[in-house]
Amino acid sequence: MAYLRALGCYLPSRVVDNAEIASLVGVDPAWLLRATGIAQRRFASPEESVATLGALAAKDCLDTAAISGAEVGLILVSSGSSERRFPGPATEIAAALVPAGIAAGTPAIDLPLASAGSLFGLSLAASLCRDYRNVLVIGTEVMSRAVRLDPTGRDTAILFGDGAGACLVSAETGFARVVDSVIHSDGEFASALRLDLDGPLHMDGRTIILQAAPKIPRAILEVLDRNSAKAGEIGTFVMHQANLNLIARVAQSLGVPVSRFFCNVERYGNTSSASLLIAAAEWWRESGQRMEAPIVLAAFGAGLNWGALLAAPYTG
Repeated sequence: MAYLRALGCYLPSRVVDNAEIASLVGVDPAWLLRATGIAQRRFASPEESVATLGALAAKDCLDTAAISGAEVGLILVSSGSSERRFPGPATEIAAALVPAGIAAGTPAIDLPLASAGSLFGLSLAASLCRDYRNVLVIGTEVMSRAVRLDPTGRDTAILFGDGAGACLVSAETGFARVVDSVIHSDGEFASALRLDLDGPLHMDGRTIILQAAPKIPRAILEVLDRNSAKAGEIGTFVMHQANLNLIARVAQSLGVPVSRFFCNVERYGNTSSASLLIAAAEWWRESGQRMEAPIVLAAFGAGLNWGALLAAPYTG
């Protein structure tokens, strides 16, 4: 068995609203809100990095779980905006968590999967916790440094923000039991969403929406059908927070009210692989850290990679 034991997140303190970003890229703030559903986003300070954000989200998760880092057997870190080719942020985050009890030598693995990386990390952790007992999954991004904050980068600069989220997946106990997950990859459209070594983020928005809009609901239905469940039985859907329009389209495809989808994209924008875990952490806290109905987590991102995870309430 695998359980979701606790969630945590960290958001930088600097708030960048639509008026500020619109002035940089040359668009109307009101249009920006209508087009994306985003009103503001957070930007990391010059002193903050992918690793420092990730470590703070991980510590928040461990504190919420009320366990020592010594109980963590494996760390999985997803990021598409790491400052270096290698090493990725995973080992740096592990080192930063030593004061929280993480043992020296604890394996820390990078998953350089933008947007969908946290979902892939959760799916892997559900299997790996049998060997490592407690797996800490982290999604952390500083996307504000991956885009051009001028008119040439308008299509991406208006969407992205910075932040980190974390989830402790345990073989022992938790608030939710991981029932099943599905993950998929298809490189045919890999070039549509990419961050090259020597350039800013490139996104062919039309291609991405045409791929994401059908693939996300199909993955959700796949994991539900495999477990004889219906979309109408799900209490909450927590998706990668790409933009409000995509979330609404997925809800329509599934035939469920969009109100059933937890959404914080208005406040944080698209934080890539961090967004799923930030949203899950906020949903969990707003619900009083209780679950009364099954939830579905879903994501789509660069690669192309996508998938869904089904979890059910667990009271021990």
